[in-house]
Amino acid sequence: MSTSSVQRFLDFVSRSPSAFHAAQALCDALDAAGFVRLQEHEPWSVTPGSRCYVTRNRSAVVAFTMPEGGFSHFQIVASHGDSPMFKLKPHAEDASVTGYVRLDVERYGGMIMSTWLDRPLSVAGRALVRSEGRLVTRLVDFGRDALLIPNMPIHFNRDVNNGYSYNPQVDLLPLYGGADSTGALASEIALACGVQEADVISCDLFLYNRMAGSIWGVQNAFFSSPRIDDLECSYTSLEAFLAAPADGHVNVLAMMDNEEVGSGSKQGADSTLMGDVLARICACSGMNESQSRAAIAASFMVSADNAHAVHPNHPEKYDALNRTYMNGGVVIKHNANQKYTTDAVSCALFAQICAQAGVPVQHFSNRSDILGGSTLGNIANAHVSMNTVDIGLAQLAMHSSYETAGTADVDYMIRALTAFYRTNIRTDADGEYTLL
Repeated sequence: MSTSSVQRFLDFVSRSPSAFHAAQALCDALDAAGFVRLQEHEPWSVTPGSRCYVTRNRSAVVAFTMPEGGFSHFQIVASHGDSPMFKLKPHAEDASVTGYVRLDVERYGGMIMSTWLDRPLSVAGRALVRSEGRLVTRLVDFGRDALLIPNMPIHFNRDVNNGYSYNPQVDLLPLYGGADSTGALASEIALACGVQEADVISCDLFLYNRMAGSIWGVQNAFFSSPRIDDLECSYTSLEAFLAAPADGHVNVLAMMDNEEVGSGSKQGADSTLMGDVLARICACSGMNESQSRAAIAASFMVSADNAHAVHPNHPEKYDALNRTYMNGGVVIKHNANQKYTTDAVSCALFAQICAQAGVPVQHFSNRSDILGGSTLGNIANAHVSMNTVDIGLAQLAMHSSYETAGTADVDYMIRALTAFYRTNIRTDADGEYTLL
């Protein structure tokens, strides 16, 4: 089984230890492909054939390619770049325990806490620093094995194998140094920013798992890595977006932030970001308000966020008729209560595109007695309403610090999303469509 696409994805993950780095990795790829960076606070000039992108908060990215002729609608793939992590508190260095310096952290998102213990960790994110009379953003990555959250020995925690409940304020504070390490954190942050300590004004910093990705199993069927959810969808949608020119519609790539904590931020799916970008493209194209609303109504969005593969040791947790497997192809996700936006229309359109591209499709639905998660599609739809399908790739151990997925699925997703971008989804009437 070919692993070249997976290796490129793992390289992308290694460049993306935080949501800020993931956004920068997307920007670097777009820059290399000749895209023009726009600024939200400035006027835009968008013309036929333009290829542009914009960032918000340096953690969300929306890119788009304009067709040479006119356009009737947008075709969007939206993912998210954040993952469950531990965030450093503003005053993080804690030397209250004699002989040690720990860091004070809080949970970001719903992680499996036990998976963060006894493994090498580091620190990454962004800082605002003073430079030449201005405040500027600098990416921060310690880039070394800097911390570790140690387990208690079983001799002092006899219940650890009987369903132990971790207290994040007590059990999950990382060890950073010995008693002589006081003040080292501020120094290391400044060094990573290339400034003096006094010039570091504020930070958004997170712990991340330093373990490298691994391709394994019979015929290299599987791979494991930190942050597969949702960088796998971010990476594959980027590859597809760069491979597919726009024709008759505007292709849009979005990587949002803060999905893991509900998307309720200025850079999340529950913000104005997507609607703002689409409205400005329409305005630059000379559309009036009525035409702009018509273009959005005729659009289609793929909400791309990974799905649950059947766990080999607990198949009873999954619906017997709607379960999915790694290396089984793209997963279309369904939920009657609209945790996922997929309906008969969006499912039929996307499944038909996959069939024409020769990509296998699986369908996921939770057991009716088990609550599932949600994603960004239904949240974004409240701001820019259009036909939307929720999809992903099947993976194990979602929200672990080290997750597992199928090798073949990376190429399946790239092929499916490339076909989506290349297909012109024409709306003939409400509930009637033609794929061109």
